[in-house]
Amino acid sequence: MSMRRATGFTLVELLVALFITAIMFTIGYRALDQAFRSRKEVDEQSARLIAVQQALRTIEQDFELLQPRPIRQLTGDGYLPAIMSSANAGSTLGNTTSSLSGSAASSSSAYPPSTLGTITTLNGGALPLVSFTRGGWSNPAGLPRPELQRVSYSIENGALMRSYTPELDATLAVVPIKRKLIDHVKSFSMRFMDAGHNWQTQWPVPTLGVGQQSLMLRIRPVAVEVTIELEDWGVLMRHIEVAG
Repeated sequence: MSMRRATGFTLVELLVALFITAIMFTIGYRALDQAFRSRKEVDEQSARLIAVQQALRTIEQDFELLQPRPIRQLTGDGYLPAIMSSANAGSTLGNTTSSLSGSAASSSSAYPPSTLGTITTLNGGALPLVSFTRGGWSNPAGLPRPELQRVSYSIENGALMRSYTPELDATLAVVPIKRKLIDHVKSFSMRFMDAGHNWQTQWPVPTLGVGQQSLMLRIRPVAVEVTIELEDWGVLMRHIEVAG
């Protein structure tokens, strides 16, 4: 009776099979990893697009609803215009670190001390790039407060910040509420169109005389040009018409 020899895989055949399996697994893993990376990049770009759109929409809504309502100085010894920009709001700015004394001194021509008092910042922080009174502040809870809101924009650590005070005529004790609109901001600048359709880099216009303090407190630009340069998106510009 003949004995049939048992058949099976040799060691070389097993090694070859394992090698082919490893190659196929590597190819599949790379394809899967690339798909996950692409999905992550798409999600990040989508989130960034939404953030940029929301920031621009917020800025547009604020300036469109700008109101001719001056506010009381934080120290209570004068008034601030309905809209006022820092002395260098018309130039590109990175991280704003200007001190109160330097910015206030450079703005003395636009804001006579006898009428407006010393320009102070919210709780001693950096001087905002622009501060103004806007209307249309929604009040769904029916709280006892006006529909007017004092809004300020500033650059802090490369991010565009929007802040407002719970009270329109705030004091130094009132803590502003801040919200980051968008980060990775490389520069931010503004221009203001006057009634003669001329662009100004400061507001109120520094050429207004000392005898026009009342007008200076309430005058508003016809339009505002906002330019934001982002590290990833480049330069974005919006021309916003002020209602009224």
